[in-house]
Amino acid sequence: MGVFKDGVEATKYIAGIFEEAVDDESIADQLAASGVVLQLNCSDPDIQVTVDMPNKKVFTGNCDIKPTVAMFMTSDMANRFWQGNLNLAVALAKGQVRAKGPVPKILKLIPVAKKLFPRYEELLRAEGRTDLLVV
Repeated sequence: MGVFKDGVEATKYIAGIFEEAVDDESIADQLAASGVVLQLNCSDPDIQVTVDMPNKKVFTGNCDIKPTVAMFMTSDMANRFWQGNLNLAVALAKGQVRAKGPVPKILKLIPVAKKLFPRYEELLRAEGRTDLLVV
């Protein structure tokens, strides 16, 4: 069993941090400039989040938008990443995270994503979900 109780909860937090990203003008502009459409496919529980960075939109569930990069990981790995506890390049090399598409485009966005790590942790704390924090 993963860290999230179900797909609704996993979507709330994982899609939620992407929604914060596209709502923050300075971050959204940096993401948009990448031209990347990211599809995040998580398991345990199963969720799908598509981030249309150029258009600054986040979609949950099945989506007809063709991704530039599709990533595959457990929801636990996504939770760890957003807390700064998962080195994406290492996880890709070890096969803990899989990707289809130009991985360097995603790796270039990690410095932008790092700006959201404190916000993700704040969100978990504000919701009383300290059990999701990786110590």
